[in-house]
Amino acid sequence: MTSSLSRAAKGLALVAALALVSSCGLPRSGPNKAEIFSGSVLEDGDAFIFTVTDRVNRIAGVTPALGFSAAFQNAGVVGSDVISPGDVLGLTIWENVDDGLLVPQGQNATVLEEVQVDGQGFIFVPYAGRVRAAGNTPEAIRRIISERLNEQTPEPQVQVRRLAGDGSTVSVVGSVGAQGVYPIERPTRTLSAMLAAAGGVVIPPEIAQVTVVRGGHRGSVWFEDLYDHPGQDIALRGGDRIIVEQDTRTFTALGATGTQNRIPFESQTISAIEAIAQVGGLNSSVADPTGVFVFRNEPEEIAEQLLGGTEDLIGTQRVVYVLDLTQPNGMFMARDFAIRDGDTVYVTEAPFAQFNKVIAAATGTLSATNAVQAVTE
Repeated sequence: MTSSLSRAAKGLALVAALALVSSCGLPRSGPNKAEIFSGSVLEDGDAFIFTVTDRVNRIAGVTPALGFSAAFQNAGVVGSDVISPGDVLGLTIWENVDDGLLVPQGQNATVLEEVQVDGQGFIFVPYAGRVRAAGNTPEAIRRIISERLNEQTPEPQVQVRRLAGDGSTVSVVGSVGAQGVYPIERPTRTLSAMLAAAGGVVIPPEIAQVTVVRGGHRGSVWFEDLYDHPGQDIALRGGDRIIVEQDTRTFTALGATGTQNRIPFESQTISAIEAIAQVGGLNSSVADPTGVFVFRNEPEEIAEQLLGGTEDLIGTQRVVYVLDLTQPNGMFMARDFAIRDGDTVYVTEAPFAQFNKVIAAATGTLSATNAVQAVTE
């Protein structure tokens, strides 16, 4: 009889402990599915909740595209021989007389090094005066100087060389092998060629972004697209600033995953499956594969498309996407769902995991109670 009463007392104690533990907040990684769904606009919440389907993927799978505008792409290649203000020229002049205008006595030529083209585009040559250089080729400048000198010395021979100078130059900074100021020369008249001259990119090419600033305009492109899409390999202009940076996009992983952290993108596009794999997959001991959620602030246009125009929306909307990996096509839906910058990927805990916590906590409570009783008896 005493044994039966003891077993009954223990049973009542267990029930009481379960009730006590379940009424208290047990540790967990975040809200469960029911709590998330209670935040839906259908439950007087402020978030729109959508189960991911092919239609949802087509609408929500929009990812920001990088690329240069038509103004950048339509700019023609700068001729490597065209002189610009700021360029530096080298002149060599031969004269066919013993007592020449420019050639020292006993020599047959004179060299004028580092003759810089001024801001108005002119150079000064003794006895030839101010010569228009900007917009001309070295050959055209040679003819002009020869014609002017020919009036004072018979049949002069002139050679004009374009040096580097600072006229047709670009600056290259960021994650490249050698930052610096580089002249636009015949081999480096396009963006990809100039990057190669600067030592190439020193970050993973799949997440390297290249930005070109030209006057008050700027454009950006993925480094790999310079080779995959030749139209993006734009011609350069003097004064361009080229910046190479690593992709700064991130998403946050929370809940029953291998890692809870802020995660950088490792490629241009990341699917939900890849995002989960990137954080170590689902925690097999506690994760609920039917409750994978993606939280996102969607622009008004996308939210209206998702709702089929049934709501009068204003501004950015809170949207929650639901993925059930246990469905026959659930893995495909997750594979096709594109993660975007700022997304939060959250995996709920399975109900069984919470039940195990209750049992474990209750068992610990009973053990503690029995220990106290043993001490007091």
